[in-house]
Amino acid sequence: MKKKKKKKKKKKKKITQTLVLWSFHSCAEENYTMQRVILFGSAYRAIVAGSAGLHAHYFLCTRHESVSRTQIRKHSQDQPTNYTGHFSFYSLPHRTLINVSGEDMNSFLQGIITNDTALLAEDALRAMYAHMLNVQGRTLYDIIIYSLKGNPNGLNGVLLECDSIVQESIMRLLKVYKIRRNVNISLCPSLSLWALLPRNKDAVLGKPKPDVTAAEKVLVLEKDPRTELMGWRLITSCQDNLHEIVSACQQGNTEEYHRHRYEIGLPEGVRDFPPGEALPLESNLVYMQGISFSKGCYIGQELTARTHHTGVIRKRLMPVTMSAPAENLDHGAALETEGGKPAGKYRAGIDRLGLGLIRLAHAKESLKLKSSDNTTVTLQATVPDWWPKNTEDK
Repeated sequence: MKKKKKKKKKKKKKITQTLVLWSFHSCAEENYTMQRVILFGSAYRAIVAGSAGLHAHYFLCTRHESVSRTQIRKHSQDQPTNYTGHFSFYSLPHRTLINVSGEDMNSFLQGIITNDTALLAEDALRAMYAHMLNVQGRTLYDIIIYSLKGNPNGLNGVLLECDSIVQESIMRLLKVYKIRRNVNISLCPSLSLWALLPRNKDAVLGKPKPDVTAAEKVLVLEKDPRTELMGWRLITSCQDNLHEIVSACQQGNTEEYHRHRYEIGLPEGVRDFPPGEALPLESNLVYMQGISFSKGCYIGQELTARTHHTGVIRKRLMPVTMSAPAENLDHGAALETEGGKPAGKYRAGIDRLGLGLIRLAHAKESLKLKSSDNTTVTLQATVPDWWPKNTEDK
């Protein structure tokens, strides 16, 4: 009996010791948790204080080591200050603005351009790219349309941007198709057109709207509808100084604007779209959001719609890098493969950058053409970054 009592006492003693140890560790855990809460609370306050110029720190603690302190590198230390306002602006004297207004404006434009003007009635869309075609379905002119809806500057309707070389031809064409409609058409020589591009070309995507300091002087400020890589379009009065309108900007040479276009493979104007020669789908009009296949009839629609629905596009306008300056090359010169097979045509360019209408079957090969001084020039085509990634050319 005595032995049983001793065993019971020993068991009670062990249970008591176990409970004491468990309680001790539990308290230690609570203290440790509280300590972490306090320390991380201090770290949070330090991080908040860091935005006011103080250094933020975070703390690490272990059960067997003392608290250590390490400085956090603030995100602002890795990013340039006021970066969003740093733009280069380029004057575009090779482009002209035409004002089109009147009660029948929408139905008038709907019948002569490739895109759907009804989309401009939506508040989210204020700029639209399109082509004007001939009856054979070939491109006559490339245009950008800007909505003036709700604009306080007195103008109404839309502004139509086109190549300055063909402004008179476009004016005549618009007046021919007007046909008793209530539409007003006029040139806008008092307006200036600008392109705004972030100075860091590698980070052009997703950049916010340029910081405008004189909004009352801005007639239009919209993203280029063709691709984000082309930045923003700005329209102001010719009398206004752009430095007083857009903060933290610097003026660039228009040649740099064209070099950027050719580098990314974006065509513009009659040099890249010879009137009556270029086909809209071969010119990547779909990739530039410049066409609607559900809007209804327009001039040149039949061939374009048939080509789209068959899905067979054997040639595309692509950026090319050349072994000789573009000034020595003839526009429309024939391209060949190294084996002498026809591979397309050279269009236009600047320096050693340009555009070529390339047969897709030979797009990855090294191509060649004869320059004006009868020397052989090699070309290499590339696929632009702004093209859809899931596109399979046939």
